[in-house]
Amino acid sequence: MKKETLVLAYSGGLDTSYSLKKLSLDNYEVHAVSVNTGGFSEKEIDTIEAKAYQMGAFTYQNINAIKTFYKKIVKYLLFGNVLKNNTYPLSVSAERIIQAIEIVRYAKKVGAKYIAHGSTGAGNDQVRFDLIFQVMAPKIKIVTLIRDNELSREDEIEYLKTQGIDIPWEKAQYSINQGLWGTSVGGAETLTSHLPLPDSAYPNPLKENEPLRVKLQFEKGELVGLNENKSDAVSLIQQLQELAQKYAIGRDIHVGDTIIGIKGRVGFEAAAPLILIKAHHLLEKHTLSKWQQYQKEQLANFYGMQLHEGHYLDPALRDIEAFMESSQERVTGSVFVTLHPYRFELLGIESPFDLMQAEFGSYGEINKGWTATDAKGFIKLTSNATKIYQHLNTDQ
Repeated sequence: MKKETLVLAYSGGLDTSYSLKKLSLDNYEVHAVSVNTGGFSEKEIDTIEAKAYQMGAFTYQNINAIKTFYKKIVKYLLFGNVLKNNTYPLSVSAERIIQAIEIVRYAKKVGAKYIAHGSTGAGNDQVRFDLIFQVMAPKIKIVTLIRDNELSREDEIEYLKTQGIDIPWEKAQYSINQGLWGTSVGGAETLTSHLPLPDSAYPNPLKENEPLRVKLQFEKGELVGLNENKSDAVSLIQQLQELAQKYAIGRDIHVGDTIIGIKGRVGFEAAAPLILIKAHHLLEKHTLSKWQQYQKEQLANFYGMQLHEGHYLDPALRDIEAFMESSQERVTGSVFVTLHPYRFELLGIESPFDLMQAEFGSYGEINKGWTATDAKGFIKLTSNATKIYQHLNTDQ
């Protein structure tokens, strides 16, 4: 009997390993696929591949999508200075979108009738994966053994043992998900509302104590240089991460509303993303008009929310990306930053498009483009609407 072709989003963890083994024995030809968005080393890829074949994969494929991830998503998160709830740079949720898109494209390439993933019914990833799969490939059936059968870790481990696979599956004290745009950290503390994560939970301990000054060079909103080194944005992000992680910068805990309606709490470490977002925002404050900044903040907040909740393929997001791209036309210059243990300091900027031009006056010091009479007339007119309202509505 011919086996049905199925593509499995495979991470090498317990849930996807159980799914791979079970599906390979259930009349499926399983093509295991991992998508690298910045979190895999070559050694880790080799380990995952070996495990996939041990579990019964027909083929294994690791798709390098780091540059795609930057071009399609990270670039716009930086343009929009996107921080969910003013805290979280969407490290994991942004990755899942690209991973889902790459997996469904691969499924179409091999003519798969089924796509599977290892999500449970309690998290956000099930929504992101299913939503992308349903929009891009509505005729491909989605298989989720863990969610549909409400399996526990113990159930999965016991089944694998019956199949002769007795790998130690001890649950790590902290779950780590690393990518180009940051690393998430989950543990017992993040299931509470009052406990912080200990230093040991974060992947990068403090190694440097002496302050380090760096120069970030932007061109039309994109990172093009670090100190005097010019390179592509992905390489520069990785280089900045290497420098900044030694200072244990970028640690925090995000609290937010999950897609399924409950509150969630997750730790993260995102040194390069946070430095770049804040540096880019500072450069924008010098080079964009007041109303450009205002409108972009509204749209970027909506963009981040929709992306986080899996609605990446909605055409509204392409419209917002076009706006953000246009807004970056003069976001060019250098931002000077000092790295300190656990923090960073924005020092200032240099830009040919800096709107703080002394020829028009210096704030709080002297005006060169208007007279005192002009200022008094402007203030009088500006106060008119409030004066009229207060005159008619203030109790006598």
